[in-house]
Amino acid sequence: MNDPSRERLRSNLARIHERMADACRRAGRQPGGVTLVGVTKYVSAELTARLVEAGCRDLAESRPQALWAKAEALAALVPAPRWHLVGHLQRNKARRTLPLLALLHSLDSRRLLDAVEAEAAALGQSCDVLLEVNLTGDPGRTGLGEAEVAPVLEAAAACHHVRVRGLMGMASAPAGPEASTAARRQFARLRELRDSLRPVSPPTVSLDELSMGMSDDFEEAILEGATLVRVGSALWEGVEP
Repeated sequence: MNDPSRERLRSNLARIHERMADACRRAGRQPGGVTLVGVTKYVSAELTARLVEAGCRDLAESRPQALWAKAEALAALVPAPRWHLVGHLQRNKARRTLPLLALLHSLDSRRLLDAVEAEAAALGQSCDVLLEVNLTGDPGRTGLGEAEVAPVLEAAAACHHVRVRGLMGMASAPAGPEASTAARRQFARLRELRDSLRPVSPPTVSLDELSMGMSDDFEEAILEGATLVRVGSALWEGVEP
């Protein structure tokens, strides 16, 4: 990667951190309470390595196969990346994916919970997960319906290898002047769902994390309580391979 692109990436990263810190101040929160997860979808392993070198260790892919390839290419990198999967995990890809993950953001069904528990047990490891919630009700989107979350939490309480850490959701804000308000409304619903579940969740379940917000709406997500924001295109804007 040439020097102008390297500097542009560092500048983009610094600007995102500034925007995150500003949103935290507006929300009366500490900036250290929100983690930036850099989405490396569609960028090369070389660019991904530059992002880690610039200071972003938490990386995300949406496809297991892409995560496998990047994790292998960056296996010797110091500091080591922490990998997140933010897209759908097919059950037949769990065994190869789980050993690479710091966090699975997209556990979206009881069947996947059972599969992850079985594969993690076979691997002799634990797996930290977030339950993905379909905030829009759109049947074309993945994620649990809001009424399905509590039963899956109950099932997770009986697991020995899956540890639920919180919830994940995506806004589907319309374009135009109402986009920010619509996104905040949907993020607030996820936070309110989390808050309603906390008092009745099994003691083995933690709901500390809220993964919500992407390049176009991560500030709105922080204002509504996000602890993890998943930013891709804003990181790579103007960066040439």
